Amino acid sequence: MEKKIDRILIANRGVPAVRIMHTCRDRKIPTTAVYSDPDRLAHHVFMADAAVHIGEAPPVESYLNMDKMVDAALRSGSDAIHPGWGFLAENEAFAQKVIDAGLTWIGPSPEVIRMMGDKIQAKIIAQKANVPTIPGVSNVTDPSQISKWMDEEKVQFPIMIKASAGGGGKGMVKVENSGQIASGFAQARSEAKKSFGDETVLVEKYIERGRHIEVQIVADRHGNVVHLFERECTIQRRNQKIIEEAPSPTLDEGLRQELCSTAARLMQEIGYATAGTVEFIFDSATRKFYFLEVNTRLQVEHGITELITGLDIVGIMIDVAEGRKLPFTQADIHPNRWALEVRLNAEDPKTFSPSFGPVTRLQVPMGPNVRVASGVYEGADIPPYYDSLFMLLMSAGADRKDAIRVMDRSLGRNLRIEGVRTLQPLLLSIIRHPAFIEGDFSTRFIEEHMDELISMFREKSSEDEVLKIARYVAEISALGPQKWM
Repeated sequence: MEKKIDRILIANRGVPAVRIMHTCRDRKIPTTAVYSDPDRLAHHVFMADAAVHIGEAPPVESYLNMDKMVDAALRSGSDAIHPGWGFLAENEAFAQKVIDAGLTWIGPSPEVIRMMGDKIQAKIIAQKANVPTIPGVSNVTDPSQISKWMDEEKVQFPIMIKASAGGGGKGMVKVENSGQIASGFAQARSEAKKSFGDETVLVEKYIERGRHIEVQIVADRHGNVVHLFERECTIQRRNQKIIEEAPSPTLDEGLRQELCSTAARLMQEIGYATAGTVEFIFDSATRKFYFLEVNTRLQVEHGITELITGLDIVGIMIDVAEGRKLPFTQADIHPNRWALEVRLNAEDPKTFSPSFGPVTRLQVPMGPNVRVASGVYEGADIPPYYDSLFMLLMSAGADRKDAIRVMDRSLGRNLRIEGVRTLQPLLLSIIRHPAFIEGDFSTRFIEEHMDELISMFREKSSEDEVLKIARYVAEISALGPQKWM
């Protein structure tokens, strides 16, 4: 049964909130923003049709407070909630609260979120659906179980100990030898407990030259499941993606079809509805892929899939929540471009330590084949309490070479940010690196090439600009160049 959504509360901030608001504007659906104390002048607050204050800076007081979110929706006359990504996006208790309050939840059902949120459970379901999974052992409560499993299954180091709940690279520890097992196990458990309130861990064989490839799925509540092909998300720092591209330069046509149809089959099996992503690790050495997890939400990098397919994934999520059927079948999906995305985080590009404060200057890239999803404006403040992502920069081209060329223009010449340190120099070094251009990389690309990447940085500051102007003035005046220049 179809039902019309009249107003959407976006239970998020920054880039995801702004992204969802763009689609709502297209659809003429009014939006309600929520904001914490430091976000009262944030970009997403100005962009919404209404805004509700939900608490103090710490996320637990504001963006993670389920009751305040639901209350804000009811008070503002919103009849639906979109969670974006991060914060409460994959929280089945929140999804249930939204539904129980009589509101429309724009996402998968709480049951599916619960099922896929537990990595151990998700792996069992994937195995039942004949989806290949990485050799591993679940529910590890003692380091001796790890050694026993490695002996019995003849598993070689390295291995990865990781939290069963959550994601985002938290609670993941790589172990290189038997001497590190006990400390790695203790570290993963403690991080899992701290980040997700659940210390359950699992252990898997670490794929040495792994590549991270994921498949975008959209599905309706009438049993139709369609994949929108794959994205490559291999370039990561601290197990978090910073550059993504679609399609993947790794796959040939046969593997692409196998991977994408496997993902669609799994989502059909679990009765998935709305947008979601099936993540795989691809072993370059053996040309085999293994199931990693299902992300039961809109993903940061969904924009590059939109660029190559021409679809609006947020719009599809709203359609599905309203009870509509997908307006296309698998045979209608024909990607015909290449797209790249870089994540601009407010971080030191050499150490990845967060940088915050006011953005004193912001020049946003424009020109052909560029798409920007920004969570800030010039003069806005980047607060220290939340994720450091403040902008997504995407480029498209007829092929990979074209897309890289457009990204080089956007990052190298057309983007200017002052006031905070950002990953811009690092991202530019990566896309100019010969190995990246050749498509020869793994998830360890940054750690393997870090010194070389830093040596490629071309640091510029506003002082450089002043000196350039001074030099020019001096050259055309009678003084000639001065010593201080």
